[in-house]
Amino acid sequence: MTHVDPVKEHLIESDDSYRRLYQEHQEYKDRLSVIRQKSLTSQEDEIEMKRIKLHKLSLKDQMEAIRRRHLLEHASV
Repeated sequence: MTHVDPVKEHLIESDDSYRRLYQEHQEYKDRLSVIRQKSLTSQEDEIEMKRIKLHKLSLKDQMEAIRRRHLLEHASV
């Protein structure tokens, strides 16, 4: 069963910055999936996977900051 976060869904629909970060995160997730499906990965693939993972983590941190800010703004209403 997949849990859908309503705040995340709302931000994807209403916040351009969040949506861009989310889309970029999804692109990197897809790229990682492609690399992982290879039967043999090269050293370059391993380096790219590490770079992608670090970038995905940065994107996730940025998305979480936007999410927290949104929750704080709407909790005080």
